Amino acid sequence: MSQNAPKNKTRRRFLLGGLAAGGALVVGWGVQPPRQRLHSAQPLVLGGGAVALNGWVAIAPDGTVSVVVPRCEMGQGVNTALPMLLAEELDVPLAQVRISQAPIDKIFSNLEVLRETLPFHPDDRGSVKEGAQWMLAKVAREMGIMMTGGSSSVKDAWLPMREAGAVARAMLIAAAAQEWGVPAAQCKGSAGFVVHPGGKRASYGSLAAKAAAAGLDIGPGDVRLKEPAEFTLIGTPQARRDSPAKVNGSALFGIDARPPGMLYAALTMSPVVGGKVASFDAAAAKAMPGVVAVVGLAPPASHRTGAGAGVAVIADSYWRARQALGALAVKWDEGANAGLSSAAIFKQFASALDNESGFTYYETGDVAAATGAVKAGGKTIRAEYRAPFLAHATMEPVNCTAQVAHGKVRLWASTQVPSMCVDMAAKVAGVARADVSVEVMLLGGGFGRRLEVDMVGQAVALAMAAGGKPVQLVWSREDDMTHDVYRPAALARFSGSVDAQGRIVAYDNKSASGSIGHQYFPRNLGLPGVGPDKTTAEGEYDMQYEIDNQRVVHVIVDSAVPLGYWRSVGHSHNAFFKESFIDELAHAAGQDGAPFRRALLARHPRHLAVLDAALAKAGTAPAGRAHGVALHQSFGSIVAQVAEVSVTGKQIRVHRVVCAIDCGLAVNPNIIAQQMESAVVFGLSAALGGEITVKNGRIEQGNFGDYPVLRIDSAPEVETVIIKSAEPPEGVGEPGTPPIAPALANALFKLTGQRLRSLPLRLA
Repeated sequence: MSQNAPKNKTRRRFLLGGLAAGGALVVGWGVQPPRQRLHSAQPLVLGGGAVALNGWVAIAPDGTVSVVVPRCEMGQGVNTALPMLLAEELDVPLAQVRISQAPIDKIFSNLEVLRETLPFHPDDRGSVKEGAQWMLAKVAREMGIMMTGGSSSVKDAWLPMREAGAVARAMLIAAAAQEWGVPAAQCKGSAGFVVHPGGKRASYGSLAAKAAAAGLDIGPGDVRLKEPAEFTLIGTPQARRDSPAKVNGSALFGIDARPPGMLYAALTMSPVVGGKVASFDAAAAKAMPGVVAVVGLAPPASHRTGAGAGVAVIADSYWRARQALGALAVKWDEGANAGLSSAAIFKQFASALDNESGFTYYETGDVAAATGAVKAGGKTIRAEYRAPFLAHATMEPVNCTAQVAHGKVRLWASTQVPSMCVDMAAKVAGVARADVSVEVMLLGGGFGRRLEVDMVGQAVALAMAAGGKPVQLVWSREDDMTHDVYRPAALARFSGSVDAQGRIVAYDNKSASGSIGHQYFPRNLGLPGVGPDKTTAEGEYDMQYEIDNQRVVHVIVDSAVPLGYWRSVGHSHNAFFKESFIDELAHAAGQDGAPFRRALLARHPRHLAVLDAALAKAGTAPAGRAHGVALHQSFGSIVAQVAEVSVTGKQIRVHRVVCAIDCGLAVNPNIIAQQMESAVVFGLSAALGGEITVKNGRIEQGNFGDYPVLRIDSAPEVETVIIKSAEPPEGVGEPGTPPIAPALANALFKLTGQRLRSLPLRLA
């Protein structure tokens, strides 16, 4: 068992203790202003006479604007949304903007994704929360982790990219004003030009070199950013800039890398979780046509689960490498997990819930007293919910291409963490970070799997055995399914009481699961994996329902199964637990789930507005179908979904899903709608068929035949309602996934009377 806090230890005491631990040194550093995010350490690499005005933007003589995008495009639309932010403040048409890959530089680190790891309730206000977030943002800036995840791309870029555009515009205006001999205040930017009321007009392209050479000391504090009412581009539907290349086949993903002289690699890894290679005989494989080398792969020291251990074949084609694997005689050391099973894991969860106090993430009122005080006419109900491990199953298989030659390493990777790829490659090859370069390709799905760099370490190790030639490592689907870093399995218990008037008077929730953070931080960042992990209880402790007496506790149980971040992380299963149990309480109170929820949101008008918008759009369910409702906040955004469901025998069919979202200001409504559709389909795949099980230490599922995803003929119509808001943008890529499973389960209860408390949902 891991280190769970004493029962009376609160989130606030934990955070204050952490902040105090560093003493005066930490406090002194913390009050210093954060480092700037405008200018990169090294000048941007430019061509065609382009001139950089800061670390984010460069302008060519023909007026073409190059925008650095520090996040990875994996289908979520960052190559469209992020340039919109800069183009808005620069006052340049979006069609005039081109994308360039961000270099590895700390100004491009993702501050939001680390800041959001703090276990605050969304309703929390005050100096403790502000101070802790301020401190973690500074830590993130120093760490320099370039990460695409946590639905944070637009949220993190909201200020720095707009500031970069506004500063560049101010520099161009100053250069034009100096040339014309007029006050800069009389000039403005307009559609790629600086204009003056007297009729003077100059293109950005003609002014860029002059602006850069002027040595103007203009920073973010010297410019005024536009108010939402002034936006002309942000908030408008714009076509995806990556769509044409994906349609005509010219888009290049990691698996499409083709450096000259490239060799191919395939590998076999232990069939048992955490197993290692005992021995292997490579003679027969080496004698096969096209085989260049056979290489044993040891797991990195940080991979305590043994992930990555195996044997690989390098050949002149992937087919030949794959075929040669069959000729290898490998003996495996199955290790301590040879008897591991899903049944034993859930038994361990139950024991932990019975015997450990866990960490209290949220507590208000007196749950025990309120439960004991329930009088005649009231009810107390209890329920236990469970969710299985889940694989990521990205459409593009795990892959990485690496070349090690002349003391340098080159990478071609579809990754969510380019800076961590560089760190891993440098470590394996024994070179400096500056000697590693990475070309970030498009990602054929990420979902959190490409937050890992195991495939990078393997590819670099193989490239070191290839005599300077690049090597492309590609995992098979079976490799991926049986050697993933999985969404944690979880077990949750609930107790709730309603009074005679149908109001919730007590709500108690205790859950158990492994901790992603306890594995991810040591595995990928070299940091200790200790203490509470917000992701284990997110979606449970941070709900907005107004219940006077509630307690939410989680117990971490160490996991032998490798764990990783999966789309919407803890919210993915905790929303199912919480929203299903809220529906159970509604039923116990003799009410429908929708009005029951409305009564719990009197002091949360934004949540209420989202719920009402979804209900209004959904209307009334047709005959033979039922509507299930769920409301959930994650990654800063509030989502309500109404699932329209029918049942034929044991066959479940979701016909229509209405999805309302308040994500703050909608930068590009088209992308938001696309992400909601994607999230619903992703969530339904998990709700209806997603399940990874363990038997005799082995993952039982190997491909889409036994790990089904939703097919196009079963996909529902998804209608998205975007709530208008002037608040800063919040997350979009993940918040649409958590509500769909409980919305479906609640509809199934109406149709069948069966309360399904385990995922995936299967009717008796």
